Amino acid sequence: MAVLRFDNVSKQYPGGQTALAEVSFDVGEGEMLFVTGHSGAGKSTLLKLIHLSERPSRGSVLFADRNLLKVRGARVAHHRRDVGVVYQDHRLLHDRTVADNVALPLLLRGMRRGEIAKRVRVVLEKVGLAARERALPSQLSAGEQQRVGIARAVVAEPRLLVADEPTGNLDPTLSAEIMALFASLPERGTSVLVASHDLALVKRMKKRVLVLNQGRLADDIAPGDLAS
Repeated sequence: MAVLRFDNVSKQYPGGQTALAEVSFDVGEGEMLFVTGHSGAGKSTLLKLIHLSERPSRGSVLFADRNLLKVRGARVAHHRRDVGVVYQDHRLLHDRTVADNVALPLLLRGMRRGEIAKRVRVVLEKVGLAARERALPSQLSAGEQQRVGIARAVVAEPRLLVADEPTGNLDPTLSAEIMALFASLPERGTSVLVASHDLALVKRMKKRVLVLNQGRLADDIAPGDLAS
């Protein structure tokens, strides 16, 4: 079953700029894949459509067979509970500790505090930030802030994780560790879609790759067809 389906999706912004043009693809349950392309190819717009930060001009985006065009009002927040997002600009709450930032999706779900504390500790260990749980974001490096954003996105084990250049501020070793964490999510029921222009990283992961070019889906490369 597809957890996500784009069906002839186009997105035009006011002024006539076309960000996406007739894009169609499926993401299966428990699948990890990458979307790549030059800057301005449409990667960020594609992620915004999934998260309901934007709406398509034409075509439909289906999430678990639900047409996202029909998701309005309070139901938008419910949809976002099923979609973890790793942003390029982190979007952390600067007056809250690292642990509080990571706990936020679990609080919104009404989880018990004891369970929240346990889940937060486990995920902070996985991203190498267990010792920084009481720090404020302003006390962290850019790479550490990025890892807090990743921890917050994965802590609630969403049905789909979307990540926009998640390794941009990380060194190669840490990038490999974060990608290994992402690759472990599908077996726990989370599909993963990563936007990245780091072609070396993408090739190393040996996953399916969607290639965007000027808003169009130029290629859909199966894992076995990636050139080494």
